[in-house]
Amino acid sequence: MTGPDDEPNPWSRLSRTLAYENAWIQVFHDEVIRPDGEPGVYGVVHPRTHAVGVVAIDDGDRVLLVGQYRYTLDRYSWEIPEGGVPIGDDLLAGAQRELAEETGYRAESWRELLRFSLSNSTTDETGALYLAADLIEGKAHPDETEDLAVRWVAFAEALAQVRSGELFDSMTQMGIMRVALDRATDET
Repeated sequence: MTGPDDEPNPWSRLSRTLAYENAWIQVFHDEVIRPDGEPGVYGVVHPRTHAVGVVAIDDGDRVLLVGQYRYTLDRYSWEIPEGGVPIGDDLLAGAQRELAEETGYRAESWRELLRFSLSNSTTDETGALYLAADLIEGKAHPDETEDLAVRWVAFAEALAQVRSGELFDSMTQMGIMRVALDRATDET
């Protein structure tokens, strides 16, 4: 397929300054020449990790969700198990680690669902979502800063909660909708 993807980058970076950093992110202030030829600025949030998420489905066609209070949104959120994988590390191994840490479950069967970019107008964060099946229960070991709850939801109910907006986390929505799409097109 040819088209805009084949065009050269219309942006020119003149300079990049580190505006802020901590253990999880860096924020850059870029002086740029915009596609219209005019000077401008661009702020880029650079996470030090890739994002991973796991749609874990048991033999009863239930989805495993993790609940926690999200400081950035100032609200509670039910989500698929998800987290960060250091750049350069294996994404699948990171997803397996997140599932075990947050829920205690391990899976015998894994399949990559999709790769994505999150909020690509302000951040260069990328990641992957996985489907986990043939689950084996274990003991969770969440990070000491996490206060997590775990619950099972029937897949059909989880999909309805995505439709209604009750499940509003983007990785959760992408993962559940991808599984639904695969089921609807017989691509499981």
